[in-house]
Amino acid sequence: MKYIKFFKELNNKDVPIVGGKNASIGEMFQELVSEGIKVPNGFAITSDAYWYLLDSGGIRHTIEELLKGVDVTEIDVLKTRSKKIRELIFGTPFPDDLREEIFQAYKILSEEYGMKETDVAVRSSATAEDLPDASFAGQQDTYLSVRGKSELVHYIKSCFASLFTDRAVSYRASRGFDHFKVALSVGVQKMVRADKGSAGVMFSIDTETGFKDAVFITAAWGLGENVVGGTVNPDEFYVFKPTLKDGKRPIIKRQLGHKHQKMVYAPRGSEHPTKNIKTTQKELKTFAITDEDILTLARYAIRIEEHYTKEAGEYRPMDMEWAKDGESGEIFIVQARPETVQSQKFKNQTGNRLEEFTFTNPSESREVIITGRAIGNKIGAGKVRIINDLEHMNTFKEGEILVTDNTDPDWEPVMKKAAAVITNRGGRTCHAAIVAREIGVPAIVGAVGATDRLYTGMEITVSCAEGEEGYVYAGICDYEVKSVELDNLGETKTKIYMNVGNPEKAFGFAKLPNSGVGLARMELIVLNQIKAHPLALLDIQNGKGKDIKERAEIEKLMAGYESPKDFFVKKIAEGIGMICSAFYPNPVIVRTSDFKSNEYRGMVAGTYYEPQEENPMLGYRGASRYYSDLYRVAFEWECEALAMVRDEMGLNNMKVMIPFLRTPEEGKKVLEIMRRNGLESGRDGLEIYVMCELPVNVILADEFLSMFDGYSIGSNDLTQLTLGVDRDGQLVTHIFDERNPAMFEMFRQAIAACKRHNKYCGICGQAPSDYPEVTEFLVKEGISSISLNPDSVVKTWRFVAELEKKLNK
Repeated sequence: MKYIKFFKELNNKDVPIVGGKNASIGEMFQELVSEGIKVPNGFAITSDAYWYLLDSGGIRHTIEELLKGVDVTEIDVLKTRSKKIRELIFGTPFPDDLREEIFQAYKILSEEYGMKETDVAVRSSATAEDLPDASFAGQQDTYLSVRGKSELVHYIKSCFASLFTDRAVSYRASRGFDHFKVALSVGVQKMVRADKGSAGVMFSIDTETGFKDAVFITAAWGLGENVVGGTVNPDEFYVFKPTLKDGKRPIIKRQLGHKHQKMVYAPRGSEHPTKNIKTTQKELKTFAITDEDILTLARYAIRIEEHYTKEAGEYRPMDMEWAKDGESGEIFIVQARPETVQSQKFKNQTGNRLEEFTFTNPSESREVIITGRAIGNKIGAGKVRIINDLEHMNTFKEGEILVTDNTDPDWEPVMKKAAAVITNRGGRTCHAAIVAREIGVPAIVGAVGATDRLYTGMEITVSCAEGEEGYVYAGICDYEVKSVELDNLGETKTKIYMNVGNPEKAFGFAKLPNSGVGLARMELIVLNQIKAHPLALLDIQNGKGKDIKERAEIEKLMAGYESPKDFFVKKIAEGIGMICSAFYPNPVIVRTSDFKSNEYRGMVAGTYYEPQEENPMLGYRGASRYYSDLYRVAFEWECEALAMVRDEMGLNNMKVMIPFLRTPEEGKKVLEIMRRNGLESGRDGLEIYVMCELPVNVILADEFLSMFDGYSIGSNDLTQLTLGVDRDGQLVTHIFDERNPAMFEMFRQAIAACKRHNKYCGICGQAPSDYPEVTEFLVKEGISSISLNPDSVVKTWRFVAELEKKLNK
């Protein structure tokens, strides 16, 4: 056939004739199907057919004239000219020989699947599409559930015309592509019955931070167009590549999306081949794919990335679309293209530096109006402009904040002018999110209710610089952009660790120079991921807790998980797993929960389970909880979560640390509980440390260190208890000082004891982050590691490197 190529005839060298999308499908069909990666078959109508159509109708010259001198910033002119070109293409009939070839290929494909007229997806594939430095995401159209000859030719023509939508013309012009050096091919691919199953998008890299070792997957019920188009907020998952390759099951994050609708086949004869229907209550509360599906997809992503990287001769992270057939249960890859944002950052990076957006006054109180999924890591501020449809886009002014229900690539001309973008709907892999990353505009997608709670002219600040959650703050907040230089820090014998409490920021923090994490606080994960009091979950698990007023709220938090215990264990494991993955294979020291009773009372349903203590700082906290009859089972759940991180996820860089251990006898009790729940010192290299934060830990160091693998000095509590000062007490705050001579003696004795026993000794309190003289003393005494707040790492690393150089002279 002259104008048709089946996928088995194509590979990545065929971009000039079938475009990036079709060439890539052919590449997978030829090279990866034999390895077990499922790809639906189909064929491509070549770019020669596109030129043949234009020339047979004599419209090529007319299109050239319409595009001459078009300024893409003049939105009304762009819309008028683009519409005329599309009408010209629609009005040009297919030549008979081309039509006949299309029908012949369609018959062959239908017979392969045992059908008279099979259902197909009709996808545009531009010959400049899916290049490593430009995604062309969503610039041309795709049509799903197409069946029969008349529908097929109609939607092929629609694809050809979509080369000249407003968004496509603007995209090419803004990136310097000649309109007549870009042609269109059309892919016709057997549909996967995802209308009865699920579909989504995945990346072989973290889209926000560029972290290379994670696969990021999104999923929703029904056909994948709702995920790509951003009309639903999909489920999100992360899988850690290195230990998945070792046969482990490292699902390090699950987040249930708001999948309020799903796209299915419309009845034959309908105006459109697909339609959206409401999801059921069960579907709303259930993940769209199983753990096995997640792991299968991640393995596909790794293999596809490996193949394309080898073929390109350089690192090539990938952006893929997948679909799960609801009839057969099989998972298929329907598209694969190079990821175009983070990969270009790696390629174009000069020097080792980070660009950091931070608020000028971090402690300032800011009113949160609404939240959503953060795209990028920037901050933007300005006046709101609500636009509900494209007809009003010419009202948008440079530097305003675009707020709408759902942006798609048609909105790119407006997005370029915006200080930030906010949408009611969409996930982090929708077309709009991809375009926002490409043009460098901070965006918050899936901010449900944004168009109702914000109004045109309102001054706001949009922050995507605080992790995966994006925040919209009232008013214009001052912020600054810092360039952090990471080169030439020097070598240090003393290991420089980091304190990390927020799993969502771990991938970003891991870019800083570090030797690992000296303190990952489990209670912050409990607070932010679990939110409900652990004993409330325990009661619900055991069929109790019917009188808990907040029960409905708790059950909403647990949506997507099998039981309260499943929710607690997996959420804790995922939070810790994210941090351990980010810093792998460097050590991550996880401190088991150390909330005080007043802090636990603040959790959902906490007042049912916590005593009113006069001095919670010295009360029912730390190790004393773990073996008590009241809390022991909840601590066993914590241990199960920690064991899951090491055993199931394969993250054996995780160490464990016990806080506020008052006596050696308590230590024995806690270690026995841990042992019974899969955590034993020495097993697969596990080390269990103690927080050295009470004077008794220093005085009886020999006894404690005979049971545990080392100490991490908690300078905050140790200072409080040595000096007898409430560290939060306003009237005596001037006495609280880690530089007191008594504190230096405490530090010296703790380090000396660890050296006697040849055990690890670090520090994870605030003192080294604040005081260079404390850091200098610790280094001179020979401490193993210093763990710091992320904003102090670079400065302290340089200080320690220079200090050690002087000491070694």
